[in-house]
Amino acid sequence: MRQTRHITFVLIEEFSHLAFSCAVEPLRIANLVSGEDLYKWSFVSEQGEQAVCSNGSITLVHAGLDELSKSDQIFVLSGIHMRSYVTRPLLAALRRERARGTPIGALCSGAWLLAEAGFLDGMQAAIHWEYHDAFMEAFPEVNLVRSVFVADEKHITASGGTATADLMLHLIERDHGEDLAIDVADQMVYNAVRNATANQRVSLQSRNGMRNAHLAKAINIMQDSIETPVSPSHIADELGISARQLERLFGKYLNTSPKKYFMEMRLERAQKLLLQTEASVTEIAVACGFENPGHFSRVYRSSFGVTPHAQRNKID
Repeated sequence: MRQTRHITFVLIEEFSHLAFSCAVEPLRIANLVSGEDLYKWSFVSEQGEQAVCSNGSITLVHAGLDELSKSDQIFVLSGIHMRSYVTRPLLAALRRERARGTPIGALCSGAWLLAEAGFLDGMQAAIHWEYHDAFMEAFPEVNLVRSVFVADEKHITASGGTATADLMLHLIERDHGEDLAIDVADQMVYNAVRNATANQRVSLQSRNGMRNAHLAKAINIMQDSIETPVSPSHIADELGISARQLERLFGKYLNTSPKKYFMEMRLERAQKLLLQTEASVTEIAVACGFENPGHFSRVYRSSFGVTPHAQRNKID
């Protein structure tokens, strides 16, 4: 029998029920599929009796913050209005557990609470897209990313919703292998599992900056010119603004530069073509605006950690 891993979920009032289910159910299914108690879990709230999620459902908890038992991993799970629940007892409990050596992560908006505790300075972190702008303003020392989750930092973070399931499947694979993770995903009828490098899928208004007409048009120009990429200065000329103004728009709304955003767009398109079509790597390189397959391979590997050929072989 393999050792049981104990995970504690600190439930913050108005926590996301979707993220909660996506966190716990993969663990339950991993036990069911394997026939072993690979994981156990407990729930904690500040008051120690119950926690109310954002849809009004009430979850009974096992303990309060002062009664935290030793566990292998803690996840702070919050949802809307998380700033209202940053309390001294909560921060004290988290700092006490960190001093104890317990790994602490966060789900959905929970990264905000870890940042308030000073845990994320100098680290990459993921948080639900709705809080990106406010988070960047409040915690400029944290390297906020648009990924669905971050699992290779001291403090693991996931952006919430089904991204929590992506993270849990990643952790199950890390702990017990790819086969079990696939079996769990199959039981969940979840066939679109994302890795950590995937961007959050959000509304067009938020993800593409539709609040700003110039930014929206710039992204449309990029989408229309993936095969024959144009420069940021060319895009700025088409919009009738300066290249510097374009840079500021991308920085403000998307926390990136036009050049980097366009490259990520092209590489995401390449990844989809690799995984979903039979086109050759050379054909895909050309379709995504790379004249030199060698350059395409180097850039792809730098972004995804594998070459285009290796990416395709992973699904063969």
